[in-house]
Amino acid sequence: MSLAAFEENLLALLPRLRRFARALARDAADADDLCQVALEKALLARASWQPGSRMDSWMYRIMRNSWIDTARSRARAAQTFVDPDAGLGVGADGGAEARVALNEIDVALHMLPDEQREAVALVLIEGLAYKEAAEILDVPMGTLTSRLVRGRQALMAQLGEAA
Repeated sequence: MSLAAFEENLLALLPRLRRFARALARDAADADDLCQVALEKALLARASWQPGSRMDSWMYRIMRNSWIDTARSRARAAQTFVDPDAGLGVGADGGAEARVALNEIDVALHMLPDEQREAVALVLIEGLAYKEAAEILDVPMGTLTSRLVRGRQALMAQLGEAA
């Protein structure tokens, strides 16, 4: 199937895709964003669509997976340790205890092997998803998870169980 014919079929599906996106997202703006993401993915993965199969099912699957990714990303972002702006005032009160605690954490973090420190920094400090961190570090998810577990254990041993 030519690119033009493929695009025509996608355009014909657009009203149905928008309805499905609206059902998933429950918000018009999010639904429009989801449609755009799904269409971009479909155009990039055009070679994976099998002519003769149902394009609507293929597109719904792409859209649903995109929505799941978006929902997971939002859930992870909501689970960050603190609001990003909260870090602006750390140490501003002149509290010696806070400076000592931060210094202890910094020392313990720098004592970790590079691989563990990178995993801890990306996932626990920066709040990235495991998948994103694994891609950045160019390692499999299992390797990242292992490094993260060992890094957490080492930090807890250095800082004590209360950490």
